[in-house]
Amino acid sequence: MPTTTSISNWGNYPKLEAIVNSFKSIKELKYLLKTNNNFIARGNGRCYGDSSLHSHILSTTKYNNILAFDSTKGLITCQAGVSFDELIHFLVPKGFFLPVTPGTKFITVGGAVASDIHGKNHHQDGSFGRHIVVMDVLIAAGEVVTCSNQINSELFNATCGGMGLTGIILQVTFSLKRISSYEIDQVSIKAHNLEEVFKLFEEYKNATYSVAWIDCLQSGESLGRSILMVGEHSDNIQRNKFRSERKFSIPFNFPSWVLNKWSIKIFNFLFYHKLIKKKVRSRVSLDQFFYPLDFIGRWNKMYGKNGFVQYQFVLPLVQSKEGLKKILTAIGNSGSGSFLAVLKLFGEQDSGLISFPMKGYTLALDFPMRKGLFEFLDKLDALVLEHGGRIYLTKDARMKKEIFWDSYQRAKEFEKVVLHYNPNLNFRSSQSDRLAITKL
Repeated sequence: MPTTTSISNWGNYPKLEAIVNSFKSIKELKYLLKTNNNFIARGNGRCYGDSSLHSHILSTTKYNNILAFDSTKGLITCQAGVSFDELIHFLVPKGFFLPVTPGTKFITVGGAVASDIHGKNHHQDGSFGRHIVVMDVLIAAGEVVTCSNQINSELFNATCGGMGLTGIILQVTFSLKRISSYEIDQVSIKAHNLEEVFKLFEEYKNATYSVAWIDCLQSGESLGRSILMVGEHSDNIQRNKFRSERKFSIPFNFPSWVLNKWSIKIFNFLFYHKLIKKKVRSRVSLDQFFYPLDFIGRWNKMYGKNGFVQYQFVLPLVQSKEGLKKILTAIGNSGSGSFLAVLKLFGEQDSGLISFPMKGYTLALDFPMRKGLFEFLDKLDALVLEHGGRIYLTKDARMKKEIFWDSYQRAKEFEKVVLHYNPNLNFRSSQSDRLAITKL
């Protein structure tokens, strides 16, 4: 039965009233298609903005069966509502891991496709779409279309990173990564500034995984002070039972004054100086390396009842250093520090008409909702655009439509494919309306 509820995604902004339907079979889904004019598919709501929000929402979380697993070929087939958490518990004891994963395991497979997720290994392994063998999509006409890079490739490339606008992703077959351990061999290296961390990324460019934490409130010679973390799957063979790690959960929204310039400065100081040596080697669990924030249940409540915006952009390689200097300087001058600031290196974009990655550097920042924030982020948008970059749609909650159309070079091509498979714009979100992808 459909329910009407107040709903938001992980950033707790925006919030809206929505009718939410769920389904367990394609038959149920086709019936819902006939009885509703428009809606957007939504998994666990771990995107940050409004890309899976609308007045009518189709929840995929009950469409969540693992359908096939081939250990010889290293392939798995599952329905769109299966979570990465479920897959990890199924796969890791069998000696396999996800080919690409973001910073949380509580996303769904359908969300991974719609966002064409990237991870700490994009410079080596690309985004999720590269590893998809085949998938089924229910289009607006009520037909299930099978697509891949070779079959119905136009639909495939518009669905990978297409934010759910081409249809409902039903099931996906994708390749896996073979592993022998539940652990990662990690190296952590301090970088005094942005110049140094760029040199470290180049030095460790052959590492499978790499990511840097940045102290975004530094300036002058310390601008871009950071810690680079690189990792490889350990060859320390383990037979014990795999367990997820969760330490505690935040029970209530923090007061708005808790996260401010001074508390962020203190956190950044402690985080940077916890590494006593210049370089530290350690062996950590998969959870510790890939999903450190998942240790804290409902960590989004730290930002208070008004929520927060995660702002993630990418700049092309030749513009990355100059652009990041300007953007970090603007953030430092504004005092709008981010509690979390994560820098990663991307390889070439290899899937998706409007997939986010491009060869270069991407920075993700969290900003608590406050007066004047959107005006400040508009200024950052202008700097991103000036340096040839773009904003990640999965994190976006406020970008102006002009920025989207000017920064995503294949947006017009994407729009044509959407109109072919979704001619009456039955699949639409608050974001797609705001960005005029689905014109009202």
